[in-house]
Amino acid sequence: MPLRLLTTRTRVAVATAGLLITVGAPAAYAGLGEDTTSPAVVTAQTRGKAYVETRLFFGTECPDGGPDVTDQQFVAFVDKEVTPGFPAGLTVQDGRGQWRDANGTIERERAYELILFYPAAEARLHDPRIEHVREAYKKAFGQESVARLDEPTRADF
Repeated sequence: MPLRLLTTRTRVAVATAGLLITVGAPAAYAGLGEDTTSPAVVTAQTRGKAYVETRLFFGTECPDGGPDVTDQQFVAFVDKEVTPGFPAGLTVQDGRGQWRDANGTIERERAYELILFYPAAEARLHDPRIEHVREAYKKAFGQESVARLDEPTRADF
């Protein structure tokens, strides 16, 4: 009888341990992700104000085979078309990119990335300005498109 009791207790213990592992594993693995309660994460989530980050991607090759957009032309374009609508600041980065044009050809070219930050509460005000910039570049340099990426973010200046 004592041997049978030990076997039953062992079975119950093993079954209980298995159940705890099965139930507890998802919670344990979830804990391996970002700790949203740590002071550093909480501070990062609450620092700054709600902003929108808009990135515009400008290709430089002219589809009609004309000369590429130069640095001087792009700076003049930014001064004329972008700065008046975004006088608080902006960032321009040089890049290389590729995309498939309307004819299905993969185009590889030098590019510019323009980064804008503005308060989320002003997004409706800035949207037409951004669209004006995109259309003005396409018209000025014969471009098929100017890619746009908008993301909500927090910023502290």
